Amino acid sequence: MRTRAPTSLSPEATALLTGQTRFSRRTVLRGLVAATALAATSCGMPGTRQDPAACRSADESASDKSLVISNWPLYIDVAEDDESVRPTLDAFVAQSGIQVTYQEDVNDNNEFFGKVRNQLSTCQTIDRDIIVLTDWMAARMIRLGWVQPLQKDKLPNVEANLLPSLRGRPWDKNTEYAVPWQTGLAGIAYNGNVTGEVRTMDELLTRPDLKGKVTMLSEMRDTVGLILLQMGHDPSDFTEEQFNEALNKLQRAVDDGQIRRFTGNDYAQDLAKGDIAACVGWSGDVIQLNFEDENIKFVTPESGVMLWSDNMQVPNRATHQTNAEALMNFYYEPEVAAELAAYVNFICPVQGAQDAMAAIDPELAENELIFPSESTLSSAKVFMALNEAQERIFEQGFQQVIGA
Repeated sequence: MRTRAPTSLSPEATALLTGQTRFSRRTVLRGLVAATALAATSCGMPGTRQDPAACRSADESASDKSLVISNWPLYIDVAEDDESVRPTLDAFVAQSGIQVTYQEDVNDNNEFFGKVRNQLSTCQTIDRDIIVLTDWMAARMIRLGWVQPLQKDKLPNVEANLLPSLRGRPWDKNTEYAVPWQTGLAGIAYNGNVTGEVRTMDELLTRPDLKGKVTMLSEMRDTVGLILLQMGHDPSDFTEEQFNEALNKLQRAVDDGQIRRFTGNDYAQDLAKGDIAACVGWSGDVIQLNFEDENIKFVTPESGVMLWSDNMQVPNRATHQTNAEALMNFYYEPEVAAELAAYVNFICPVQGAQDAMAAIDPELAENELIFPSESTLSSAKVFMALNEAQERIFEQGFQQVIGA
């Protein structure tokens, strides 16, 4: 089905956006094996703080219509018959005249931090205009002064259409430094071909028939956050004692052989093949797998789920900030956001996109894991913003438990 084009697009952009056959991310997810190596040195060595105002380069956007983006793999729509064609991104280029170098080189937050820390800590360019990082790493970038404040007057669509649930985040209360690209839930996934329903984290950690058939995420905030919820604690406001209590519970499951390993995105292949029975997983990935096999399910644990976002930021010394903000604003057009969400299948951060999605894929428009209701979001928690000392202590403890 052709999509309803944004009214603000040029005819050339509209043709690109509406004339391409949509190629869903679900058809290529099984081939993804994301790198998930954690750089141990980056956990305890956060870097040198900078003043964004002092680490600002001249904006060349007016004279140089280009920008460079670093994003995660399989996080943008591509055409079915040609993966080099990205319909929404090509529509942006046609509308704006801005040429985009799109790099899929963010495989892991810590790994990417290690890749750019030497330059950013010394106020040097990383030759990128937009980087896409998960909440906690985006918060670290802000804390270190490594990203530029955004020009609100260049982001009217963001101001108008950002979901209320993503406004006022404790680490960026006024949406001054980070704009959500996509958001999602961390919960339980299981393969009904090899096990019965799994409803709680306690089942995942202790159920005898799951022993050795469980994986958990190497993202501390998702795995520990879900355990904190199971224990009746609030992941958005907890004590060190409560964190250690959750970590001890996880350690017992590791010692008992309940958990096979800790993973990044690569849990998806194991779950699809039935090599594992259940896991901590991300909502968008499991939607993809469910389209291939309806017995693969995502479960909102009875105790609640973790909510996260991947965010667009402008790093220090970027030379095309206005161009970068034009792209951010473009992706907050509801019709564009719907086209992207139809491919990636994570929670869409844009108000109005659900109505636009109905013209693309009515089934996806009703999917609670892409357009969650207030009821679904009421059980979701965002992990507490950590200061530098907390981050170092908690990360080191978690890394010891998972054997990283």
